Amino acid sequence: MILSQTAVSFEMIMVARFLYGVGLSAQTMYLIECAPKRLRGMVGVSVATFLSLGRFSGQLLGIRELLGTKKDWPWLLGFNGFAALFQLFTLPFLPESPRFLLLERGDSQASAKAFERLWGKNDYSRELDDMMKEKASLHSIPNQSVLELFQSRSLRWQLLTILIAFSSLQLSGINAVYFYSFEVLSAAGIPHDKLAYAALGTGLCELVTSTTCFIIIESMGKKVLLYRGYIAMSVTLGLLTITVYFQKSVSWLPYCSLVLVFFFIFFFAIGPAATTAPLPGEILPQSFKSAGYTLGCTINWMGLFALGMLFPTMVNLESFCFLIFLVFCLVCGLYVAFNVPETKNRTVLEITAEFERMHCKDETSQKKKPEQDLSGIKSCSTKF
Repeated sequence: MILSQTAVSFEMIMVARFLYGVGLSAQTMYLIECAPKRLRGMVGVSVATFLSLGRFSGQLLGIRELLGTKKDWPWLLGFNGFAALFQLFTLPFLPESPRFLLLERGDSQASAKAFERLWGKNDYSRELDDMMKEKASLHSIPNQSVLELFQSRSLRWQLLTILIAFSSLQLSGINAVYFYSFEVLSAAGIPHDKLAYAALGTGLCELVTSTTCFIIIESMGKKVLLYRGYIAMSVTLGLLTITVYFQKSVSWLPYCSLVLVFFFIFFFAIGPAATTAPLPGEILPQSFKSAGYTLGCTINWMGLFALGMLFPTMVNLESFCFLIFLVFCLVCGLYVAFNVPETKNRTVLEITAEFERMHCKDETSQKKKPEQDLSGIKSCSTKF
């Protein structure tokens, strides 16, 4: 990205963004697979926390006094390359994922060594037992493709959950709220040349909220944070539509709009942003995890692309464009509330059994224990 201006090539920026998307998917999957069950939620939040840190850093570096100039903008775009170089140099010192070594390669000794390198001398026998039960239930099924994930009848609710959650992440309206934050700040009386500095508060709000989410995610549970976050976001968008529409007529409404913007960012950071990224690794068995993460990240970036293409047209709706995002937030919140089980401190077997209990009408299938084989997964091996 740094050399894109010198080479007069926007294609370099596109290639860099593509590689960024691929890397983000692999990082999340690796972190979730290496985390103990009791810390899985906090590790998942760390992904959102560092994304928030990156967004805030971009806002900070983008002010005029730093890199927000015509001359220095390539350095602003290429700043994340330094973080990528740091990761590249440190990756050789990290072990392979213990789950991958045991469930994919069947190497229990290498898995035990990876556990010891990651967790020290702590007792990891319970995690190992859970992985062995999952390995037995998989019946040596190899890694499945995205197509086979779509064809698997036993995982249709998990698939639908990934489709809805990752679609709603980009179509929740967070980018629209960031876009309108400048107008809201301006209406609140902040001078135009100071808007960039005031907008730093929105990024800082998301960063602080995501950081404090470490404290409550293990006590409240991810399902609660996800569906309550979306429901609260839909209510906030409804109120924001009203305040932005009438803010030119009522002198004190811009301040209400400003408060609602920060509330929306707060609910987004503590709900969808903190819980969506690790979702495929929690609800899918090992053989389908890579396909789940690939599908989720693809939908996420496709949603961002669609939003970027359509948003210039949606801006003509002014404040009423929030109503479109309100629908996505409300649908996702209600879906998660009634169709997705809690994943906190649960294994894949337990979560799969809970999905079956919630959606299977056959009473015998509802009484299945988590320790039983995932017979549905066994039958999903597709033959062409």
